[in-house]
Amino acid sequence: MSTGVEGNTGNAEPPAGQASPAELAARPARHRELAEGALLRGDGLVAGYVPGVDILTGCNFFLREGEIVGIIGPNGAGKSTLLKAMFGLLPVRGGTVALRDSDITAAKAHVLVTKGVGYVPQRNNVFPSLSIEENMQMGVYLRPKTFATRFEVVCSLFPLLGQRRKTKTGSLSGGERQMVAMGRALMMEPSVLLLDEPSAGLSPMLQDEVFVRIKKINAAGVSVIMVEQNARRCLQVCDRGYVLDQGRNAYTDTGSALLSDPKVVDLYLGTLAGSGETH
Repeated sequence: MSTGVEGNTGNAEPPAGQASPAELAARPARHRELAEGALLRGDGLVAGYVPGVDILTGCNFFLREGEIVGIIGPNGAGKSTLLKAMFGLLPVRGGTVALRDSDITAAKAHVLVTKGVGYVPQRNNVFPSLSIEENMQMGVYLRPKTFATRFEVVCSLFPLLGQRRKTKTGSLSGGERQMVAMGRALMMEPSVLLLDEPSAGLSPMLQDEVFVRIKKINAAGVSVIMVEQNARRCLQVCDRGYVLDQGRNAYTDTGSALLSDPKVVDLYLGTLAGSGETH
């Protein structure tokens, strides 16, 4: 059963709307203790798109070195908003984001790229009129001299990119374009990779291929946070998972524990797995 306490088992932590005042008061301190020394963390994040309307309403997360962390939840829960807040694409109205204990709450996306954070959005994540090679060059526009070395490394993870380097990206399949998008994000040698719905719109076979590639990226030394609409497959792949609901943490535990938690299965997995919902 999931606990809301990372890596442990026990009774599931109730969603914020069902928790007692004492339970709610204890959560920030427990999160801070567990997140100590994390590679990337967010504490009490509040963010939104429209003035006065918050999508994230006190969200906590952390990513340890070498982990794959999955973020799932219903449509409109704030999953993609969380990634954008982490990556400096959306102003954080409350709370903090830290990378290796350095405050990056107000850092812009181009600065975070140089600090080792990569991001692959769900939509418009390649330059369709450019070749694969040119897309990879765009990935190192801040460090053009590293292109040859980094492209070789990326091609070891995605051989197709080297084999078809002169092919226009717009002519590729959805799965192939996703590989281009992830490959381009890896060109700057990130230590953290943020993936927004990497399997969205793909066939089951191509979804499996994408998840295999994500595991390979992680094995190569990149820590990964991914938002996913294919909730079951995401939890099968990730080390830990967060279930967001109404902009806050609902459940948190290992991927396997969340998969076996009856409440999580009943409330979320039955409607989310393979649903293709976006937000």
